[in-house]
Amino acid sequence: MIGLILISPLLLVIAALIRLRMPGPVLFRQKRAGRFGKPFTIYKFRTMTVNHGGSTISVKGENRITPLGAKLRKYKLDELPELWNVLKGDMSFVGPRPDMPQYAETLKGDERLILELRPGITGPASLKYANEEELLASVPDPVKYNDEVIWPDKVRINLDYYRKRSFLGDLALILKTIF
Repeated sequence: MIGLILISPLLLVIAALIRLRMPGPVLFRQKRAGRFGKPFTIYKFRTMTVNHGGSTISVKGENRITPLGAKLRKYKLDELPELWNVLKGDMSFVGPRPDMPQYAETLKGDERLILELRPGITGPASLKYANEEELLASVPDPVKYNDEVIWPDKVRINLDYYRKRSFLGDLALILKTIF
């Protein structure tokens, strides 16, 4: 709650810019897999055109991403409304990023341990793939690359986080995210 109060002026400015420059809603809402795979609604600032009908994989430079949206994504400002998800208890500051339900359903065996964690705004896989949109833009088939390379690596990283997580480790991840 303190974080939301402190950044409320920034949230209002971003919301006003979205409202003025991008027709449609200010917030993007989407169902994601939460703790124990339970679905929840994630909130972000909208960065794409309305009714674009595109893939769940975002690639840098796509025409469905608006110019303002590209700037919000570059500085991760589109993620600030997720503090509401943290306040509600759907998410934590640190943990695996909440995935689309169809990805969470593919987890097998020990991989399902990841679902015991509350999803986070940041985490070790998020930091490793902070440039994921640029990486996907550099390959011929972004969806295939995501499904065959990035997703399995994120699962491995998140499972390692599950096994080794600690309060001090989480603080370090928060600091790395900020800086």
